[in-house]
Amino acid sequence: MRVTIEINGRTVTDEVEDRTLLVHFVRENAGLTATNIGCDTTSCGACTVLLDGESVKSCTVLAAQADGHKVTTLEGLSGPDGEQHPLQRSFREQHGLQCGFCTPGMIMASASLLAHNPKPTRDEVREGLEGNLCRCTGYHNIVSAVIEASGQEVDR
Repeated sequence: MRVTIEINGRTVTDEVEDRTLLVHFVRENAGLTATNIGCDTTSCGACTVLLDGESVKSCTVLAAQADGHKVTTLEGLSGPDGEQHPLQRSFREQHGLQCGFCTPGMIMASASLLAHNPKPTRDEVREGLEGNLCRCTGYHNIVSAVIEASGQEVDR
């Protein structure tokens, strides 16, 4: 089947099998590899992207379901001049990444969280990111990064 998806402002059209997952379309057809494939069972959140502004785990969304919609990946958060998004900067500054495998999904889930709740508490951040797992267990710094990106004082 023919699928057309706007990914990070660029239209990508390609022929795919009916069962092609969005994460595979993003990585293989659009050539955007920041979105990781973790568990393939919606358990870890490494593949989180924004679909029309809402975070989804792209390992459980078919490319056909995203046909005609807008997808944003980690690569799409940066400004046109390459300037990092506030979440990208805060993850670096607050050491919210360790091995980095979960980071793209964490940042995309955080972007969705902050879009709905611009000034979350630490508990609200933890609750908002509970579907995303960090194998390095660096949750404290991840929460601090989201708090900093929201413009709030990071309380340690």
